[in-house]
Amino acid sequence: MKKITEIIFLLSLLSWTSYAAVNDFCVADLKAPDGPSGYPCKPINEVTADDFVFSGLVEGNTTNPFNAALTSAFVTDFPGLNSLGISAGRLDIGKGGSIPMHTHPGATELLILVEGEITAGFMTPFHLYTKALKPGDVIVFPQGQLHFQVNSGNEKATAFLAFSSANPGAQLLDLLLFGNSLPSEIIAETTFLDVEQVKKLKARFGGIGIVSS
Repeated sequence: MKKITEIIFLLSLLSWTSYAAVNDFCVADLKAPDGPSGYPCKPINEVTADDFVFSGLVEGNTTNPFNAALTSAFVTDFPGLNSLGISAGRLDIGKGGSIPMHTHPGATELLILVEGEITAGFMTPFHLYTKALKPGDVIVFPQGQLHFQVNSGNEKATAFLAFSSANPGAQLLDLLLFGNSLPSEIIAETTFLDVEQVKKLKARFGGIGIVSS
C-alpha cells in the first residue's frame, strides 16, 4: 500500500512538473475575479504581444495633498505579470512633497532614484533605517515594513520601483487613520492628537464622523 501511495504521489508530481514546463505564463483574464493565486489565465489563443508590454510609466499628476504620484504597472494594469511575482511603478514627488508612511503587505519594494533627491527609510519596532538618496542610489524596503519617501531636494524627484508581487497592495497610514468613519474623539484618544487637528485631517483625507453622534 505504501509503494502504491508513493507511485501515485510521484506520478502526480511529474504531471504537475510537465504542466509547469508547458505553461510558462498565465496572462490575467481581468474579466474574472482575482483569487489567492492570482487571476485565471486568459485563453492562449487570445494572448498577444501587447499583453507582455506596458507603456504607461509616464509622469504622474502630483496635484494632491501629498504633492506626489505613483504610476503603477501592476497586474491590473499589465496582465502579462499575472503569477510571475513581479511588478513595477514610477514615483514622482514634487518639491516639498512626500509619500507618507505606508506598507506593502504583499511585497518587498526596490526603489531606484533617477532624478532629484529624496530621504527615504523604513522602521521596525526596534530601529529606524533612513538615508538621503541621490540619482543612481537604490534602496530596498522589506515586505510589510512601514516606510516613507520625502523630497529633500530643490526640484522634482523621480524614481522607478520594483515589487516582488504582481499586485503588492498598499496601506497608507494617513488614509487609514483619517479617511474613515471613526469619530474624531476616538482617534484623538488613541493617537494623543488634538481633536481639532484630527477633524482637519479627516476633512483633508475624506473621512467622515468628524463629530461623534
